[in-house]
Amino acid sequence: MKRVLVANRGEIAVRIIRACHEEGLEAVAVYSEPDRLSPHVRAADAAVGIGPAAAAESYLHIERLLDAARRTGADAVHPGYGFLAERAQFAEAVERAGLVFVGPPPAAIRAMGEKTAARQRMAAAKVPFVPGTTEPVRDAAAAVRAAAVRAARTIGDPVMLKAVSGGGGRGMRQAASADELTALFRQAGSEAQSAFGDGSLYLEQLIERPRHVEVQVLADRHGRTLQLGERECSVQRRHQKLIEESPSPAVTPELRRQMGQAAVRAARSVGYVSAGTVEFLLAPSGAFYFLEMNTRIQVEHPVTEMVYGVDLVREQLRIATGKPISLHDEPLEPRGHAIECRITSEDPFQGFVPSTGRIQFLHPPAGPGVRWESGLEMGTDVGLFYDPLLAKLIAWGRDRDDAIRRMECALNELVIVGVQTSQPFHRRVMGEPEFRSGRYDIGYLERVGARLLEPALDDAELELAAVAVALAEDEARQVPAAPGSLQPAGRPPTNWLRVARLDGLR
Repeated sequence: MKRVLVANRGEIAVRIIRACHEEGLEAVAVYSEPDRLSPHVRAADAAVGIGPAAAAESYLHIERLLDAARRTGADAVHPGYGFLAERAQFAEAVERAGLVFVGPPPAAIRAMGEKTAARQRMAAAKVPFVPGTTEPVRDAAAAVRAAAVRAARTIGDPVMLKAVSGGGGRGMRQAASADELTALFRQAGSEAQSAFGDGSLYLEQLIERPRHVEVQVLADRHGRTLQLGERECSVQRRHQKLIEESPSPAVTPELRRQMGQAAVRAARSVGYVSAGTVEFLLAPSGAFYFLEMNTRIQVEHPVTEMVYGVDLVREQLRIATGKPISLHDEPLEPRGHAIECRITSEDPFQGFVPSTGRIQFLHPPAGPGVRWESGLEMGTDVGLFYDPLLAKLIAWGRDRDDAIRRMECALNELVIVGVQTSQPFHRRVMGEPEFRSGRYDIGYLERVGARLLEPALDDAELELAAVAVALAEDEARQVPAAPGSLQPAGRPPTNWLRVARLDGLR
């Protein structure tokens, strides 16, 4: 394997390209028309345009991706995450073309992609899963009958309806009774059909106030499967993760061992190879239940890398070439604590509505223990064509309190001008008592969101904002502005709110 086509865009494409170069491999970028000047294009050794903005005509177009690989002499394809990363038919098409797919075997992707079949496999592998149906349900009457059977078996109400194919909260509804189930089934089935082309659903018991905890696994072609600890992913909005950390503040060393062993059994049950993630619900009692397996590298993989000292993408590349996993110490122990904030082009104080525009100024944070992963730069146009994820900000510390303090400093240092972002939301979460205590669950944002997402400023923030405005006006009076701008000529805009905040701390 000498040249890898990266079938993705944005920050994960930059991340994979960097790992390829560190492994001594060449990297080929692909780009849609709006992405032609993106950082991932310049970072690669070669780049090929694959179509217009619409993902179906570019990043989801299998034949155009394979043609790009043929034209550039690539002998492998890394899918990243999102787009085609968990499509078994894409992995099969790559292999039929005589290329190496940097990821799990197509059979493993298919086995874990169909949720009810995966639950059946988990039962055989003695991996605990949430009580419920293990066969797809395709009509409302059948759903009611299944609910009655479930209740008769003392599984209990309420229940969750979930899409057999897919995830991310789409095709998911909570039903309090059989009467409510019928109407919600139609809604969930329609949403699943639209999102995944499959309206089949399954039912499972609702676990009250669980945490979302996932375990990173790594498997090679030499029969070795490792678990690299857990990540806490319970800060979510509409089942979309916003903040992740490792290790979980709720997981003890013994629970980590148990969950890790279950994750390894899950991976081995489908002949898994490469990096993957086994997701669990962790109940307040300490019981944990299999949710699904993500058969790809995860958005939040950097927190595991920071805590366990491993480069997961480079391990993927090594495994794809037939090499063994490079890690030798087992079991691996976490070192310190890491937190990741997803910086998205959304306005958290307006219901997380998407924000578009051109990045006029960007100042990423830096310093010991701070990691900035981005496909962003000044001049980048942010549109509505793709996922709103702009960048990932990761902070490592000696312990959780240290990591939170470092993240607060990094968020204060970060400046993005041109679009609204989730940055102020993350800043508020870092200072929120329930989050800082570590005793939160997946209902966290529903409970505290009213104060975290309230656009009104408190007295301290109003005072800082007033100082910032005064400083900005003073700067504008002293230095001539550039034509057509309120900013001083030849200078980036000063983050006076940050200056005022730091002055206030002093």
